[in-house]
Amino acid sequence: MRRNFEILGFAMSCFAVVTQLILMLHNREASLGETLLRFVGYFTILTNTLVALYFAVRVFGLKRRMWVLFHRRATPMALTAFILVVGLVYQVALRKIWNPTGLQMIVDELLHTIVPVFMYVYWLMFQARNLVMWQELRSWLLFPVLYLGWVLLRGYYSGFYPYPFLNMDQLGTGTLVLNISMVLALMLLVMAALYFLGKLLRPKQ
Repeated sequence: MRRNFEILGFAMSCFAVVTQLILMLHNREASLGETLLRFVGYFTILTNTLVALYFAVRVFGLKRRMWVLFHRRATPMALTAFILVVGLVYQVALRKIWNPTGLQMIVDELLHTIVPVFMYVYWLMFQARNLVMWQELRSWLLFPVLYLGWVLLRGYYSGFYPYPFLNMDQLGTGTLVLNISMVLALMLLVMAALYFLGKLLRPKQ
Protein backbone atom coordinates (compact mmCIF):
# COMPACT_ATOMS: atom_id res chain seq x y z
CA MET A 1 0.00 0.00 0.00
CA ARG A 2 2.80 2.39 0.89
CA ARG A 3 4.55 1.81 -2.42
CA ASN A 4 1.33 2.45 -4.31
CA PHE A 5 1.00 5.77 -2.47
CA GLU A 6 4.56 6.68 -3.40
CA ILE A 7 4.05 5.79 -7.07
CA LEU A 8 0.87 7.86 -7.19
CA GLY A 9 2.57 10.76 -5.41
CA PHE A 10 5.45 10.71 -7.86
CA ALA A 11 3.13 10.50 -10.87
CA MET A 12 0.89 13.39 -9.75
CA SER A 13 3.63 15.78 -8.67
CA CYS A 14 5.83 15.04 -11.67
CA PHE A 15 2.93 15.45 -14.11
CA ALA A 16 1.90 18.72 -12.48
CA VAL A 17 5.39 20.27 -12.58
CA VAL A 18 6.27 19.12 -16.10
CA THR A 19 2.90 20.11 -17.53
CA GLN A 20 3.09 23.52 -15.88
CA LEU A 21 6.49 24.03 -17.50
CA ILE A 22 5.09 23.08 -20.92
CA LEU A 23 2.16 25.47 -20.46
CA MET A 24 4.44 28.32 -19.44
CA LEU A 25 6.72 27.74 -22.42
CA HIS A 26 3.76 27.53 -24.77
CA ASN A 27 2.26 30.78 -23.48
CA ARG A 28 5.49 32.62 -22.75
CA GLU A 29 5.67 36.38 -23.08
CA ALA A 30 9.42 36.63 -22.47
CA SER A 31 12.56 34.97 -23.80
CA LEU A 32 13.16 31.28 -23.19
CA GLY A 33 15.80 31.96 -20.55
CA GLU A 34 13.65 34.51 -18.72
CA THR A 35 10.65 32.15 -18.83
CA LEU A 36 12.70 29.33 -17.28
CA LEU A 37 13.97 31.68 -14.57
CA ARG A 38 10.42 32.75 -13.81
CA PHE A 39 9.30 29.12 -13.70
CA VAL A 40 11.82 28.18 -11.01
CA GLY A 41 11.05 31.43 -9.21
CA TYR A 42 7.75 30.08 -7.90
CA PHE A 43 7.87 28.50 -4.44
CA THR A 44 4.98 26.31 -5.59
CA ILE A 45 7.11 24.83 -8.38
CA LEU A 46 10.19 24.34 -6.23
CA THR A 47 8.23 22.66 -3.44
CA ASN A 48 6.27 20.39 -5.76
CA THR A 49 9.55 19.49 -7.46
CA LEU A 50 11.06 18.53 -4.10
CA VAL A 51 8.00 16.40 -3.39
CA ALA A 52 8.37 14.71 -6.80
CA LEU A 53 12.06 14.03 -6.12
CA TYR A 54 11.27 12.64 -2.69
CA PHE A 55 8.79 10.18 -4.14
CA ALA A 56 11.19 9.36 -7.00
CA VAL A 57 13.85 8.39 -4.46
CA ARG A 58 11.37 6.11 -2.73
CA VAL A 59 9.92 4.57 -5.89
CA PHE A 60 13.18 3.98 -7.76
CA GLY A 61 15.38 3.25 -4.74
CA LEU A 62 17.86 5.99 -5.60
CA LYS A 63 21.19 5.73 -3.81
CA ARG A 64 21.60 7.38 -0.43
CA ARG A 65 25.00 8.85 -1.28
CA MET A 66 23.68 10.95 -4.18
CA TRP A 67 20.26 11.68 -2.70
CA VAL A 68 21.15 11.98 0.97
CA LEU A 69 18.82 14.96 1.54
CA PHE A 70 15.80 12.83 0.68
CA HIS A 71 16.86 10.06 3.05
CA ARG A 72 17.02 12.27 6.13
CA ARG A 73 14.46 11.69 8.87
CA ALA A 74 13.14 15.25 8.88
CA THR A 75 12.65 15.54 5.11
CA PRO A 76 9.09 14.10 4.84
CA MET A 77 7.85 16.34 7.66
CA ALA A 78 9.56 19.44 6.26
CA LEU A 79 8.24 18.85 2.74
CA THR A 80 4.77 18.25 4.13
CA ALA A 81 4.93 21.55 6.01
CA PHE A 82 6.09 23.50 2.96
CA ILE A 83 3.57 21.97 0.55
CA LEU A 84 0.76 22.61 3.05
CA VAL A 85 1.82 26.27 3.23
CA VAL A 86 1.74 26.36 -0.58
CA GLY A 87 -1.85 25.16 -0.45
CA LEU A 88 -2.92 27.43 2.39
CA VAL A 89 -1.43 30.60 0.88
CA TYR A 90 -2.99 29.81 -2.47
CA GLN A 91 -6.46 29.19 -1.06
CA VAL A 92 -6.40 32.34 1.09
CA ALA A 93 -4.48 34.89 -0.98
CA LEU A 94 -4.13 33.76 -4.58
CA ARG A 95 -7.11 31.70 -5.72
CA LYS A 96 -9.35 34.73 -6.12
CA ILE A 97 -6.95 36.67 -8.37
CA TRP A 98 -7.18 34.40 -11.42
CA ASN A 99 -9.49 31.83 -12.98
CA PRO A 100 -7.61 29.16 -14.96
CA THR A 101 -9.47 26.90 -17.36
CA GLY A 102 -8.89 23.62 -19.14
CA LEU A 103 -5.59 21.86 -18.59
CA GLN A 104 -4.23 24.84 -16.65
CA MET A 105 -7.05 24.47 -14.13
CA ILE A 106 -6.22 20.78 -13.64
CA VAL A 107 -2.53 21.51 -13.15
CA ASP A 108 -3.36 24.39 -10.84
CA GLU A 109 -5.48 22.17 -8.60
CA LEU A 110 -2.78 19.48 -8.56
CA LEU A 111 -0.05 21.92 -7.57
CA HIS A 112 -2.01 23.83 -4.93
CA THR A 113 -4.64 21.46 -3.58
CA ILE A 114 -4.36 17.78 -4.50
CA VAL A 115 -0.61 17.27 -4.00
CA PRO A 116 -0.58 19.18 -0.68
CA VAL A 117 -3.48 17.12 0.69
CA PHE A 118 -1.98 13.91 -0.68
CA MET A 119 1.42 14.63 0.88
CA TYR A 120 -0.19 15.32 4.24
CA VAL A 121 -2.16 12.05 4.12
CA TYR A 122 0.99 10.15 3.07
CA TRP A 123 2.99 11.68 5.94
CA LEU A 124 0.21 10.98 8.41
CA MET A 125 -0.08 7.34 7.35
CA PHE A 126 3.54 6.36 6.86
CA GLN A 127 5.93 8.94 8.32
CA ALA A 128 4.32 10.75 11.25
CA ARG A 129 5.44 8.20 13.85
CA ASN A 130 9.12 8.37 12.90
CA LEU A 131 11.39 10.07 15.40
CA VAL A 132 12.38 13.57 14.21
CA MET A 133 14.43 16.00 16.26
CA TRP A 134 13.37 19.66 16.24
CA GLN A 135 16.93 20.70 15.37
CA GLU A 136 16.78 18.61 12.18
CA LEU A 137 13.44 20.07 11.20
CA ARG A 138 14.36 23.65 12.05
CA SER A 139 17.34 23.62 9.68
CA TRP A 140 14.90 23.27 6.78
CA LEU A 141 13.76 26.85 7.36
CA LEU A 142 16.88 27.87 5.47
CA PHE A 143 15.08 26.81 2.27
CA PRO A 144 12.30 29.47 2.36
CA VAL A 145 14.71 32.10 3.69
CA LEU A 146 17.11 31.57 0.78
CA TYR A 147 14.16 31.47 -1.61
CA LEU A 148 12.84 34.82 -0.40
CA GLY A 149 16.29 36.37 -0.63
CA TRP A 150 16.69 35.18 -4.21
CA VAL A 151 13.21 36.30 -5.30
CA LEU A 152 13.61 39.78 -3.84
CA LEU A 153 17.10 40.24 -5.28
CA ARG A 154 16.03 39.07 -8.71
CA GLY A 155 12.84 41.14 -8.55
CA TYR A 156 14.82 44.24 -7.67
CA TYR A 157 16.87 43.94 -10.86
CA SER A 158 14.34 42.35 -13.22
CA GLY A 159 11.06 43.84 -12.00
CA PHE A 160 9.45 40.37 -11.91
CA TYR A 161 7.95 39.07 -8.68
CA PRO A 162 6.25 35.65 -8.77
CA TYR A 163 3.66 36.57 -6.15
CA PRO A 164 1.81 39.88 -5.64
CA PHE A 165 2.43 39.82 -1.87
CA LEU A 166 6.19 39.89 -2.57
CA ASN A 167 6.08 42.76 -5.06
CA MET A 168 8.39 45.27 -3.40
CA ASP A 169 7.84 47.88 -6.13
CA GLN A 170 4.09 48.05 -5.49
CA LEU A 171 3.86 47.28 -1.79
CA GLY A 172 6.67 49.26 -0.24
CA THR A 173 9.11 48.05 2.38
CA GLY A 174 6.76 48.07 5.38
CA THR A 175 4.03 45.94 3.80
CA LEU A 176 6.59 43.64 2.21
CA VAL A 177 8.29 42.96 5.55
CA LEU A 178 4.90 42.29 7.14
CA ASN A 179 3.94 39.84 4.38
CA ILE A 180 7.26 38.00 4.60
CA SER A 181 6.98 37.80 8.38
CA MET A 182 3.47 36.35 8.10
CA VAL A 183 4.52 33.71 5.56
CA LEU A 184 7.57 32.66 7.59
CA ALA A 185 5.47 32.58 10.77
CA LEU A 186 2.92 30.36 8.99
CA MET A 187 5.69 27.99 7.89
CA LEU A 188 7.06 27.79 11.41
CA LEU A 189 3.58 27.27 12.83
CA VAL A 190 2.71 24.45 10.41
CA MET A 191 6.11 22.84 10.95
CA ALA A 192 5.68 22.99 14.72
CA ALA A 193 2.14 21.61 14.45
CA LEU A 194 3.37 18.60 12.46
CA TYR A 195 6.25 18.09 14.87
CA PHE A 196 3.97 17.95 17.92
CA LEU A 197 1.38 15.86 16.06
CA GLY A 198 4.14 13.38 15.26
CA LYS A 199 5.07 13.23 18.94
CA LEU A 200 1.45 12.58 19.90
CA LEU A 201 1.11 9.77 17.35
CA ARG A 202 4.40 8.11 18.27
CA PRO A 203 3.98 4.99 20.42
CA LYS A 204 4.91 5.41 24.07
CA GLN A 205 8.26 3.85 24.96
